[in-house]
Order: sequence, then C-alpha cells, then structure tokens
Amino acid sequence: MKAVANETLAGLLELLALTESSPALNAQAVTESRYLRDLKVNLGNAFGYSTLSKKESYLLALAVAINEKSPALVDAFTRLASDAGASQEEIAETFACVSLLNANNVFYRFRHFTKKEFYQNTPAGIKMSIMMNPVLGKEFFELMSLMVSALNGCEMCVNAHEASVMKLGSGEQRIYDTIRLSAIVRSFTSLYF
Repeated sequence: MKAVANETLAGLLELLALTESSPALNAQAVTESRYLRDLKVNLGNAFGYSTLSKKESYLLALAVAINEKSPALVDAFTRLASDAGASQEEIAETFACVSLLNANNVFYRFRHFTKKEFYQNTPAGIKMSIMMNPVLGKEFFELMSLMVSALNGCEMCVNAHEASVMKLGSGEQRIYDTIRLSAIVRSFTSLYF
C-alpha cells in the first residue's frame, strides 16, 4: 500500500482491502474531512450488522460495486467475499443477479410509469430461470434482488421482492440492514472511482 498520511483514510482503505486511494478520497483526507470519519464508521458498522453474515455483507457490497460499475471495488469485494467463504459460483451468480435485475428494473419501471393496458398485459419475454433455484439460496437471491431494485429505483420491483423476501421468512430488520448497507457502499462508490 502506498503511504497514506491520513490515519482515517488508511483505516478506511484497510477495512475494504484496498491498496490505493482515489483523488476524491484524498481530497477528503487533505481537509481532515469529518465526512471521511463518518464514512469509515458507517462502512465499519455496515459490515457488522448481526442480521447479515460477513459473506452475505461482502456479496451484497459486491452487487453494489457491480451495479455502480466500479472495477476496483468489484475486485476488492470479490476478494473479501471469497475470503469470507463465498464460492466462485456464488460470486458468479452475484454478477448474474445484478445483470438480470438491471434488465428487469428498466422493463418494470417502464410498465409502472406508463400504466398502459397494452404494456401491462403483454408478456415480458425476459427469461429468468436463475431465480428458480439460485446457488445463493432463494431468500438471499431475493434479498439481493430487492437491494439492486432499490438502487435502481424500481418501485414495482422493490415491492415485489420485499414481499417475496418476507414470505421466505426474512425479517424487516434483515431487509433494513441490507438496504442500509447498499446505501452506504453506494455512497463510497461516489468517492472511489
């Protein structure tokens, strides 16, 4: 790791297994930004929610990094998820989940916005067999789908996946923690690009 003068920044990079900073993070460090300290605390807390295992937390963070198109964070969270016990199949399925949900979120958001009978009643024609028997398990795949839908702002998908996750036995706290984690990781992607 390159020498980082700011202790908070160094701790933040270590927390996420990152070897280099970014210009935006460096700008925060140079000014001794209080936000940088808050971000470090927020990320540390997010990866410690009791409703999510470390593996689940890192897979969810990986999904955020994929969705936000952050290659360096994709690499970091892939390593962290793998170190926490995620298999290659689970990591690959995380990529597939994000890809599928990006298609679904655009399509169903369009349907929701237009509210036209033709669009509502015409079959989507989008193959989604991965959702039937996911390697990640049905509950966690649905939880990840909910999180990606929230990131992409698809109200219809958020409501459908939240209901599905609840039906599969998940509690509101687990859902809430997942959404908080995604919000915090997404905030970090705006400073690490």
